[in-house]
Amino acid sequence: MNIVLAAEAGSHTARNLTITLFLIFVAITLAITVWASRQTKTATDFYAGGRSFSGFQNGMAIGGDYMSAASFLGIAGIIALNGYDGFLYSIGFLVAWLVALLLVAELLRNSGRYTMADVLAFRMRQRPVRTAAAVSTITVSIFYLLAQMVGAGALVALLLGIKPGSTFLGMDADTAKVATIILVGALMIIYVTVGGMKGTTYVQIVKAFLLMTGAVVMTLLVLAKYKFNLSSLLGDAAHASGKGAAFLEPGLKYGVETPGDALKTFYSKMDLLSLGIALVLGTAGLPHILIRFYTVPTAKAARKSVLWAIGIIGLFYLLTLALGFGAAALVGGKAITAQDKAGNTAAPQLAEALGRDFFGGSLGGATLLAIIAAVAFATILAVVAGLTLASSSSLAHDFYANVIKRGQASERQEVKVARISALVIGAVSIVLSIFAQNLNVAFLVALAFAVAASGNLPAILFSLFWKRFNTSGAVWAIYGGLIAAVVLVFFSPVVSGAPTAMFPEHDWHWFPLSNPGIISIPIGFLCGWIGTLLSKEHDEEKYAELEVRALTGAGAH
Repeated sequence: MNIVLAAEAGSHTARNLTITLFLIFVAITLAITVWASRQTKTATDFYAGGRSFSGFQNGMAIGGDYMSAASFLGIAGIIALNGYDGFLYSIGFLVAWLVALLLVAELLRNSGRYTMADVLAFRMRQRPVRTAAAVSTITVSIFYLLAQMVGAGALVALLLGIKPGSTFLGMDADTAKVATIILVGALMIIYVTVGGMKGTTYVQIVKAFLLMTGAVVMTLLVLAKYKFNLSSLLGDAAHASGKGAAFLEPGLKYGVETPGDALKTFYSKMDLLSLGIALVLGTAGLPHILIRFYTVPTAKAARKSVLWAIGIIGLFYLLTLALGFGAAALVGGKAITAQDKAGNTAAPQLAEALGRDFFGGSLGGATLLAIIAAVAFATILAVVAGLTLASSSSLAHDFYANVIKRGQASERQEVKVARISALVIGAVSIVLSIFAQNLNVAFLVALAFAVAASGNLPAILFSLFWKRFNTSGAVWAIYGGLIAAVVLVFFSPVVSGAPTAMFPEHDWHWFPLSNPGIISIPIGFLCGWIGTLLSKEHDEEKYAELEVRALTGAGAH
């Protein structure tokens, strides 16, 4: 009886402490946002933070933008449930930065202004290219937003201690998840509409610091528990997983050998390859990452910010190994899937287990859980703000100002439309997130990467490096890659025909792979090439001007 009472007291403490910490973080970030709104006077301030951030500040903000709920919650969960195969996400997300650094960061900073479309439309007809870029930006951002909001929903039931049959403020677990998704959506709309890029950047810097601190503390506690002996940690994880040595080897989730079914084995191996390609090529096409390069004053600062980001993100992804295997060893796969089928709560559950071990009883567990959960909420809020800003900027700057108003819109009108767009995009994301709650958040982000690499990357690379490229090629590349990726996802086991699908009770899937990258990315490049050759439009002078700007920064805003 005493143990039960102590556990209940611990869960109430966790609940109260989490809510308090979360409210403190929200209050601090809202204060930053209000302060930033007073510094936001022009369109450059709203879209690019006045180009006033240093390489280190922007590197921290990129880290804050990139180390999303998918990284913290999703990767830890995938490693905890699938062992070695889950680590592929950590490696893929990190290696992707080399593509962004070597091919895109500096050239984009020099030749663009506010959005990805500024580079694409520089030597082409404005209206068709900007329309295509706006559609692509919004599609990628919404896929990415889904992951963050689903992560928030998964967290809240754990934090508030809502289990099947119990309620909080009259809400059961499912209702509480939906309420949380709506709350996160409302907060992100406030951050973007009030603070613009300045407010969003400072929120991301604060969040990056909190997340790194939380991850380092948890990693040190996991290692201390095993006296810094990695071998015994991995051994315990393999034993607790119930899968034995297979847990530490490839082939548990991807590249699975199915005896007697060569086709199924082939599809599983192709899925692995498809995921790897999407992860490595996706970052250089993510709109919310690309616009971060415009917030620094020089190309040198853009390069420096990517180097800082690689350092911060690289360290973080190394830590996800300890978090994932630590959760497998100390919490166990059964306990993780009992709380959340997709494993999205592995890291917070690990925090609770470590708190109990190191700080005494359920109160210690409740306290560490509350701290880590508040950090995870901070992570979600910062990333959704960055995503909403990217998509609303594209709608206002590309579609409204340059397509509808043909470049005649005032800065004030443009920023007003960006704020209204943030509201609409936030509302759409909230509705879609409610339907996607069964999916692992790292997996959802991998889909966003596939869509970005299929639609945006071919157009960006062709635009920067191919002299013959033209308007027709850009439009074909964006729509071709985008439509291919979205259609293949819609007819894949992600949406229907699998127990973890968005609509598990229906089955209309015919595409066998969960990630479309291996098909849709080549389609994007092929469409760009065909579209270019079908059009006689050709402007070598404009290409030469873009090349000079991209390489030297001459004429950059």
